[in-house]
Amino acid sequence: MNNCLKEIRKELNLTQQELADKANISRATIISIENQESPVKSDTIANIVKATGVPANRIFFDFDVV
Repeated sequence: MNNCLKEIRKELNLTQQELADKANISRATIISIENQESPVKSDTIANIVKATGVPANRIFFDFDVV
């Protein structure tokens, strides 16, 4: 799934670990998403949206959700 999570995370002045903590997911998951290494689960997307306050369609595009 294409995304701009890294750019948005940096706009919010969050480290990978800080975002992971806020989204209740692992830092490894953040890294995987930022590197676009695998599909992103819908609950993970929801957690990131809630943690950042940024709409999913601004972070993620070409949805390939599992």
